[in-house]
Amino acid sequence: MVYPILTNARAAGKKLLAVLIDPDKARRGNLQQLANFANCGDVDVFLWGGSLVNAPQAEYYLKLLKSLLNDTPVILFPGSVYQLDGQADALFLLSLISGRNPDLLIGRHVQVAGRIKQMQLEAIATGYLLIDGGRPTSVSYMSNTTPIPADKPSIAAATALAGEQLGMKLIYMDAGSGALNPIGKKVIRAVRKEVDLPIIVGGGIRTAERAAQSLEAGADMIVVGNGLEKDVNWLPGLAAAVRAASSKIAAPVLANSRRDV
Repeated sequence: MVYPILTNARAAGKKLLAVLIDPDKARRGNLQQLANFANCGDVDVFLWGGSLVNAPQAEYYLKLLKSLLNDTPVILFPGSVYQLDGQADALFLLSLISGRNPDLLIGRHVQVAGRIKQMQLEAIATGYLLIDGGRPTSVSYMSNTTPIPADKPSIAAATALAGEQLGMKLIYMDAGSGALNPIGKKVIRAVRKEVDLPIIVGGGIRTAERAAQSLEAGADMIVVGNGLEKDVNWLPGLAAAVRAASSKIAAPVLANSRRDV
């Protein structure tokens, strides 16, 4: 089971790093490099998916990635109903709660519910919030939805809270692939204050410093993708920043637990 990995990490104050792989851009050499880093402990989770996914070899590359990994889970992050694959360890069952497109709230979920059950995929209900990252992205275009304004943290917080009340198990806040600006600290803090769920943040995170800021603001896991397509070698530095953020959180947690004894 993958979901306990996320909840147990949150309970322990451990921050996580996820790498998003777009199957259209997957290549054997790049997957080998990423797998090597993961097997050395620099990647906690892989996400697999994209807005289009036209590559006929997507299934082959997912099988290859799984064969290269020791125990790092691979979670589907589908951009459409055609991206389901039973080789994955779990599925982020996304409901675009920040938008008003009924197909992405429940419509497409009904279409594939039986297929997900047949595949025996661990489906993790995920409240998906699209936050304005400074320019239109593939996600906003393909989903036909308007992102939450970046300067309206109260709207993001209320939307996440509604998702929690509706039974979502995760909150995923995304500025979109290729976003000019990552999600701001005020937005992350506002959502963290309102919900008691694991929070995932992605889009526009291109530096270790920015990753640390997102984690310290309240994200439990950060997602990077575009930044690694050009240069995978900055991944260890990013992983070090994630571990450092975990240490800052874990110290107060440990101190409080000792006071309770």
